[in-house]
This record gives sequence, structure tokens and C-alpha cells, in this order.
Amino acid sequence: MKNKILVAAAPALLAAWAATPLLAIAQEKSAADGIAEYRKMLEDGNPADLFEAKGEDLWKQKRGPKGASLEKCDLGKGPGVVKGAFVELPRYFPDTQRVQDLESRIVTCMATLQGFNEAEIAKTSFGRGEMANVTALATWISATSKGMKFNLPQAHPEERRFYELGKRAFFFRGGPHDFSCAACHAQDNIRIRLQDLPNLTKNPGDGVGFAAWPAYRVSNGQMWSMQLRLNDCFRQQRFPYPGFGSDVTIALGSYMGVNAKGAASAVPTIKR
Repeated sequence: MKNKILVAAAPALLAAWAATPLLAIAQEKSAADGIAEYRKMLEDGNPADLFEAKGEDLWKQKRGPKGASLEKCDLGKGPGVVKGAFVELPRYFPDTQRVQDLESRIVTCMATLQGFNEAEIAKTSFGRGEMANVTALATWISATSKGMKFNLPQAHPEERRFYELGKRAFFFRGGPHDFSCAACHAQDNIRIRLQDLPNLTKNPGDGVGFAAWPAYRVSNGQMWSMQLRLNDCFRQQRFPYPGFGSDVTIALGSYMGVNAKGAASAVPTIKR
């Protein structure tokens, strides 16, 4: 009797077993689509717009000990040229003889043009004092290049060196959990807590990773720059926080930015 029941039920069991992978895929797509729809709904009222407006105002304001604006700041495309600068950073600057990202370059301009103390700004916590202004400036400057494609220069030896340094840092494993950036961001189609983890070693993954910061974080009501994003990654790896504008953070930006070549900038974006 039991055998007859099993034989009769076999087709239904096989059909259910065969449908299981399809059901899992459908559920996976549904979760990813749901998050995408959630972000799309928030885009119209993205609070990043407020930071963007503040950044534009700060760019034109005469501030600091020298009472000057930042309108002569050279972000790599000539004094005062803002549009298109973001998608070519980090890059080498002859005046500082360093590869710099957007935020460290902004601080250099604040020091040279306005007379602010560069070291003091670098020591300030994110979201406070002049560091909050740096984030606002980075938000506005990056927004002027929205839709433009990343094309970081690699002609200078230091730019190529920083790319290689960033690649090594990206794959370096260490800390109490033997963790690396690559542990989360060197594979396709993986998630954590329904959150997609882009593959930052190539496109299109880097088009939604590196190309999406600065971003407004809904979960904590803060505007996050790339420097802060990297700091939090180091925290998750259980590493000490790197210094603001340190070589390792700029090198990681160089590695991810070069990998993002051809991807359109989406900033300022909105994140969970």
C-alpha cells in the first residue's frame, strides 16, 4: 500500500523538486528588484540634494584666513574647472607631487587658497566642522559630472604605481577574521542581508560600486563620501581606521576607479 502511494505521488514530488530552483531564482530576483524599486522611489527626494546645494555655495564663498573662494581650485582640468573632474580622479598633481582623490584635493585647495590648516581638517571627524564642508563640496563637484564616464589617467608613473598598490591592498587578507576587500567584492552575484555586493574588480560591478559614492545613507541619515565609505570597510575588516587622504585609501580609489572605466557616474546616489 505504501509503495502504491509513493508511486502515485512521485510525479508531483518530481515536479515540486524541479520547480524549486526556479522558485529560488524568482525569489532572488524579487528581492533585488524590490530593493531597486525602493531606491528609485527615494531618488526624487534624495537628501543629497541639500548637500549638493551647500557644496556649490561653499565653492563660491570667500572663507578662511585668506578670505578667498575655491573658484581657482585646480581639480585636474585647470583652475576653476569642475565638470568632468570627478570622473578622472584620483590622479597625479604636479604641485603636490602626489596622487590625490577628490576629497584630499579639496583640502589642498582649502589650505592653499583659503588658508585653512590642512592637518587640522584631516584630523576632524567625518560630519563635523570643516570635514562636513569637504563632504558637501565633494557632493556638489561630483554631481556636476553625473552621467559622464569614468576615465582615470594612467600616464604618470605614480598613477600606475597607485593602481598596483590599490590592487594589492584590495586583495590583502588580514585582521582577526583574515578578511580582505575581495572577500565581499571580487565575485559576481553575491549578497549580504539582501544587499547586492558588486564585483569591484571589473565592470559593470564597479559602475554601481565606486561610481556611486558620495551617497546619502538612509539608515543613519548621513552623507557618505568615498573616504568615509572606505573607512567603514576597514572597520568591517576589524582593521584600524586609515588616516584621511592616506595613500592606501587613495590607492584603493585608483584601483576601483580604473576598473570603472567607461561606467557612467551616478552620484550623488541614495543607499540603504
